[in-house]
Amino acid sequence: LESAREQIRDPSNVTFEGGDEIDRADIEGERYLTFRIKGREATLLHKIDYALMKIESETYGVCENCGGQIPYERLKARPVTTMCFECKEHEEEHEDD
Repeated sequence: LESAREQIRDPSNVTFEGGDEIDRADIEGERYLTFRIKGREATLLHKIDYALMKIESETYGVCENCGGQIPYERLKARPVTTMCFECKEHEEEHEDD
């Protein structure tokens, strides 16, 4: 995890070289995608750290919304989840409100 964190924190390890305008446009597109991927990786690492903290505090697997147990199958499919399926579904239904 620490190695992944370091790669995400250090944008200098993202280098692209190119020549003409088309190459530069391709490079910019690649750079944009790379930074989006790094952003997603950073978000996932944050969620992993949060899950590890919850394990240490013995609150892992407890829904942060209703306080109920998150089913093992859901945790197995999405270990960083913080809500049971019903609460997550309810949240998504009311996102646009």
